[in-house]
Amino acid sequence: MTALPRAGAFVYPWDVAGDPAAADRLASLGVAQATLAAAYHSTRALTPRHPAHRVVTARHAAVYYPPGSRWSRRALRPYPQGWLPGEDPYGEAADALAAAGLDVHTWVILAHNTRLGEEHPQSTVVNAYGDRYPWAPCIARPEVRDYAVTLAAEAAVRPGARGTELESCGWYGLDHLHAHDKIGGAGLGGVGGFLMSLCFCDICRAGAAAHGLDPDALRAQVAKALEPFWTDGPARPRPAYRADEWAAVRELLGEETAAAVAAWRGATADRFQRAAVAAVREEAARRGVEGFRVLLHADPAPHRCGANAGVDPAGVLAHADGVVLPCAGGATARADVLAPFAPHRDAHHTVVANFPVVAGMGGSPATLADDARHAAGLGATELRLYHFGLASDADLDAVAVALGG
Repeated sequence: MTALPRAGAFVYPWDVAGDPAAADRLASLGVAQATLAAAYHSTRALTPRHPAHRVVTARHAAVYYPPGSRWSRRALRPYPQGWLPGEDPYGEAADALAAAGLDVHTWVILAHNTRLGEEHPQSTVVNAYGDRYPWAPCIARPEVRDYAVTLAAEAAVRPGARGTELESCGWYGLDHLHAHDKIGGAGLGGVGGFLMSLCFCDICRAGAAAHGLDPDALRAQVAKALEPFWTDGPARPRPAYRADEWAAVRELLGEETAAAVAAWRGATADRFQRAAVAAVREEAARRGVEGFRVLLHADPAPHRCGANAGVDPAGVLAHADGVVLPCAGGATARADVLAPFAPHRDAHHTVVANFPVVAGMGGSPATLADDARHAAGLGATELRLYHFGLASDADLDAVAVALGG
């Protein structure tokens, strides 16, 4: 039987810090790597096995290590956490994971921070209706890019880390797992979601104008294109695949307008991503860390927004060491995200298939082995499991069987 690709699992500091058995338990599953959150957004998480708690509420986006002096004169800065004991729960967890024989890589969230957006609303995405998204700092803005690039370097290159995985390293938009979320009624899908994610802040208006667009006319055009989504609701047909989504956007906005929008947003995202990767590598070199690997959580459709930010497959592999791709869903969905990278990767690139393994959150740990082999056939070189700390004992038992742990 074909061996599965090398596997790693996502981990929160609170899964390990304060639980002497956690690191060895993870290692016993058969994973080689722990991708440990160093900078993470707000969340409420179960901890099914922790001896001291069962629920952790991270009230706001935070860093899980003591932030450095580089932030002293910056308006936009990361917030330290205050819900876990100790000044450096990341460091405590990282030490325990390394002692269990696991490679530790950092997990860093960049363009997603609700508290930052609430305190600095001028730095957030503004949609075609004038609504601001406090959870979505606008990556076109110089102050946001400076904040995110600085955070990427500091949070990624923690002591002992051998690489990093940068999430939301690109445009963020409407989609957001917000508390008591109630925006599903319109059934926007990928097309409506993209239109609702277009930013019209002053920087983005100037960027659109520089690409030959009238910002006011574009804003009105986007609002008009969205009208059927409000009237037809979920009954409106939705494109199933990413390529079809962009074809629908071109039809709604017109070829020239869609091309200009794509050029502006694509160039902005590329500049943001390259700056973040370069800053991480520079910091790793400054600290004398050789071979530090930089991966981006990504989607091969450049118009996609969110945690898995849209990228051009050829472009991102020209400057990053690889990508982490969402592989929830069936075989067709996996092919949709993995196959576009195959023509552009070489032996030095890492293509990670990210599988949810928490059955209560829609994951399928029981089919992990077959799903992973299918992903490997599509070019995946590694697996990532979401999420060690959230999984039940039964989920972890199924993972261990799949990985031979």
